[in-house]
Amino acid sequence: MKLGILKTDTVRPEWVPEFGEYPDMFIGLLAALDPDLEFSVYDVEQGEYPQDIDEVDAYLITGSKSSVYDDKPWIGTLINFVRELDSRHKKTVGICFGHQLVAQALGGKTEKSPKGWGVGLHTHRFASAPAWHDQGELGFDILVSHQDQVVKNASGAKVLAGSDFCENAVCQVGEHILTFQGHPEFVADYSREIMEFRREMIGEQAYAGGVASLVSEPQRMRVARWMLNFLEA
Repeated sequence: MKLGILKTDTVRPEWVPEFGEYPDMFIGLLAALDPDLEFSVYDVEQGEYPQDIDEVDAYLITGSKSSVYDDKPWIGTLINFVRELDSRHKKTVGICFGHQLVAQALGGKTEKSPKGWGVGLHTHRFASAPAWHDQGELGFDILVSHQDQVVKNASGAKVLAGSDFCENAVCQVGEHILTFQGHPEFVADYSREIMEFRREMIGEQAYAGGVASLVSEPQRMRVARWMLNFLEA
């Protein structure tokens, strides 16, 4: 399978030597499970798109510091591309910003949450296990970093998992689009760096709770396996 990664942000330069750019994080995570995967990266912030939508088998939309409702031309272009992916029933996974953008593009709505920032390790829980799930424990731990939340889901979307903080944490549209609010590509040290950098913005209470949560390990590989199960089905 060849996966097209739609890159929607850049990592701060001082963090790149240790953590890589966002596509690097996903490639490392997914290739560890399937070394035969191939990847193409498209920097959609810079207007890079495939010449042919079918030059890859599936797409993944990364996270971003941008908000999906920002008045930026590249976001509008990406929204139109997501609508085309949907109309073509092209397999797509959206992560954080990608999760929110799918909702925004397909009849839903994303906005800043009055609950404030979600940071650190959060537990999201499935109501029931979908076909691509491992059929194990319905709760899973994943790193998060967001203030925006999906408040109205995409047309026809099914909410699969959530929490008291984030009700719409995992959503699926048909058999072709799957989105996660959390970040399976993040490791704890990267989550900590972001919280330190945004400490004042996040607020001391959320910051302290987020840092304290990092004593537990995120279930990165479990979520990555779900993503591949979905994409390869």
